[in-house]
Amino acid sequence: MRIGDLAHQTGVSKRLLRYYEEQGLLRPDRLGNGYREYAEADVATVHHIRAMLAAGLSTAVIAKLVHCVRDKDELRVPAGCPTFIAEVRRERTRITEAIGQLESSRHLLDAVLDTAPRDGEDPGEDSSPETAPTKSPVGRVPGHQRVCQDPR
Repeated sequence: MRIGDLAHQTGVSKRLLRYYEEQGLLRPDRLGNGYREYAEADVATVHHIRAMLAAGLSTAVIAKLVHCVRDKDELRVPAGCPTFIAEVRRERTRITEAIGQLESSRHLLDAVLDTAPRDGEDPGEDSSPETAPTKSPVGRVPGHQRVCQDPR
């Protein structure tokens, strides 16, 4: 099949398919006129590439792994690809560490948001106009600790 057919069947642009070829992820045959000729199995390969990219693997890692994945509908490892498992374990460890860092960042942001006024809520709206805190000339509310300083 030609590149346009593969693009249509996979939902991946021709430009991206060419990039996958440049990265060694796809290996189409070349016809005498220079056109790429893709096999039916390349449809599954493109789906596997997309799944591995979504899992956070780089194209360099995928290039080492994608040709070890042979099943049409699922990612399966044949016995002839012993490096596959070690590479996947390394990537899984890297992703797990990244998830931990992202969770820490999310917790920090949650803590900041927990102290911030809610959307549309005026920080002094619980107070009557007579007792509502007023800003001093430097932008601080007397009696309240300022959490964030505007760098401007």
